[in-house]
Amino acid sequence: MKKLKAIWLLLLLVVPVVLLSGCESVTERADTQDTWNRIEKRKRVIVGLDDSFVPMGFRQKNGKLVGYDVDLARAVFKQYGIKVDFQPIDWSMKETELKNGTIDLLWNGYSVNPSRAKKVAFSRYYLENRQILVTKKKSNIKNLNGMTGKTLGVQNGSTGLTVLDEKPKLLKDKIKNHTPVLYDTFPNAFIDLNANRIQGILMDEVYANYYIKHQPNSNSYRTYISKELPMEHFAVGMRKGDKTLKKKINQGLGNLQKNGELRKINEKWFGQDSNYLGPDND
Repeated sequence: MKKLKAIWLLLLLVVPVVLLSGCESVTERADTQDTWNRIEKRKRVIVGLDDSFVPMGFRQKNGKLVGYDVDLARAVFKQYGIKVDFQPIDWSMKETELKNGTIDLLWNGYSVNPSRAKKVAFSRYYLENRQILVTKKKSNIKNLNGMTGKTLGVQNGSTGLTVLDEKPKLLKDKIKNHTPVLYDTFPNAFIDLNANRIQGILMDEVYANYYIKHQPNSNSYRTYISKELPMEHFAVGMRKGDKTLKKKINQGLGNLQKNGELRKINEKWFGQDSNYLGPDND
């Protein structure tokens, strides 16, 4: 019996160490390994996305994946003769999927912020965005103060949730129970907004504008932009070790701007050229 207890005690001591070692090796590999040669050899790169995020990457009624980021990613890697495979993921687990090597990139309206910068490397910026409040006009909520005591919806793992936590006085402290309702996707949040189960959604402006514009009852929504919410930038997220991949993406985006392809993609999805591409940050 004493021998059996000793074995169990040894297992309790060893297993956590082994697991911790495994986690450290995954993180170390993600932060140091350059995978460009492997990507170039297999002629394929895997992009993780939320495939309900209009207009960046979403499914049409026939199931076909389309979107601004879909077109942009394909245009960048076409320059290198590499095919882009898009892998739908749980957006709240996106950095873990990236670190584990399940995907190579996060390219889906991925906003740059300090907390994410600790986990991933970013490409140059390619689009501006901000968080806005979406409500129904019949609720008569016209600003952030109007959400006092009301229920707010936010996508799990989104920039909106980060902003809510980092600037609690702005909105979190006002809403019911000081806690938002979390959703896997924005369409699910809109279902509850339309049914008055929630009274507002904090979300990306690019998504809100596109989604509402394509709804039959688009005039029933109100959007509010607060000057207290800073402008954001979309960029491609990748493992910190992928320095060559980052260089290739930055160069590819620059080439698209020079040859006019970026302007065409912007006009296709937004009706105008965003006229924005951040500096190469290599």
